[in-house]
Amino acid sequence: MKKRIEHDLLGSKEIPNNAYYGIQTQRALENFPITGYKPSKDLVQAIAMVKKAAAIANMELGQLDQEKAKAIVQASNEVLEGQYLDQFLVDVIQGGAGTSLNMNANEVIANRAIEILGGEKGDYTVISPNSHVNMSQSTNDVIPSAVRITVLNLVKNLLSELKQLHDALITKSQEFDDVIKMGRTHLQDAVPIRLGQEFAAYAETVTRDMDRITSASEALKQINMGATAVGTCVNAKIEYIDSVTAHLREFSCLPLCSAENMVDATQNADTLAAFSGNLRILALNLSKIANDLRLMASGPRTGLNEINLPPVQPGSSIMPGKVNPVMAEVVNQVCFQVQGNDHTIALATGAGQFELNVMEPVLVYNVIQSVEILTNVVRVFRERCIVGITANRERCQNMVDNSVGIITPLVSYVGYEGATQLAKEVMSSNKTVRQLVSEKGIFTEEEIEKILSPKNMTQPTSSKN
Repeated sequence: MKKRIEHDLLGSKEIPNNAYYGIQTQRALENFPITGYKPSKDLVQAIAMVKKAAAIANMELGQLDQEKAKAIVQASNEVLEGQYLDQFLVDVIQGGAGTSLNMNANEVIANRAIEILGGEKGDYTVISPNSHVNMSQSTNDVIPSAVRITVLNLVKNLLSELKQLHDALITKSQEFDDVIKMGRTHLQDAVPIRLGQEFAAYAETVTRDMDRITSASEALKQINMGATAVGTCVNAKIEYIDSVTAHLREFSCLPLCSAENMVDATQNADTLAAFSGNLRILALNLSKIANDLRLMASGPRTGLNEINLPPVQPGSSIMPGKVNPVMAEVVNQVCFQVQGNDHTIALATGAGQFELNVMEPVLVYNVIQSVEILTNVVRVFRERCIVGITANRERCQNMVDNSVGIITPLVSYVGYEGATQLAKEVMSSNKTVRQLVSEKGIFTEEEIEKILSPKNMTQPTSSKN
């Protein structure tokens, strides 16, 4: 393979002649062979959007030659269209607060712009990655701004999937509204509840999650373009700050605005940490729902067997006929990953020093991964589990009829102690509550029907009744 020689502060390196990246990307490849994961397409394209907006803003202010600016814009547009993504090679976890990723973008866009102007890749006298593509910028405003654009775009998909999950849960709550089952506390029989009420509660939980995530997203609309190195806007004109932000607002179709305090916005990552914290709460709630469904579907013949989860694949390589609740299981595992990601994000957020948080690469990687995997798992959970759930109505009713828990309403008539004595007799006699109360003649059959109605136990009743 033919090589070209590129130079930087530390010396010279050979670069494959067909590569659009340059010497700083090459150093990063050598220095950070950490995870094997490359930057997400969404983040790379957000960085290209930033480079495009910066080039136009600099051109409008007369800072950047029009011919160079147009070439940079064209190269950035090509990245936005999905070209050259294979040239963004730096590892997601890297030292330097994201400088390697920013320079990877600067080099790719510069070399493509050089080609557009008829030059040869690596001839940075035509277009310089630093002087031209990175004009009026620093890694410390490019990466934070691109990350916020990325997350704001990705969260739209997550919220859409959560809304569809919410609607699917509401549909199931209506379908199951007449299914009476035993409610449980401490995994022990409590009092009757409608299966529809449980699913309505799941839907309400998802509503709160959507509200929290939407609220946390608001703070991400403030970007620090023009803050440059430490938030003092060195090498960036006031007019540039307004212009680049306006262009990004237009290109991204997001209501972006400049941060009120650029130093704060450059130093701190707490808005991303707060956003991640709400993803963690979503993960906790989804995991709880998945746990409930696995328990309700357990058995089927030797477990609760109150509901049926859609069978999506054989469950065992050795046990014929076994089908496992794999869609609920994958929800649990994604939720564990998101909770771990949030802990990493919290540690990284608190590890900044002075004017910059140099731990941003691992923070960014985990935030983006959390949004993406939650979006994916919410979709398959809805499509391949929730919408196909059916209820075992007779099984639910039989467990209610045979439960001691339905004795609870008798407390209002015979007192707690009296009801406790009846409960002991039910358990020792192997009779149902209805049978025992009827045999003792404590109430008429009409009164028993009213007092021990499982449906009545699932909703408030009037004192007049």
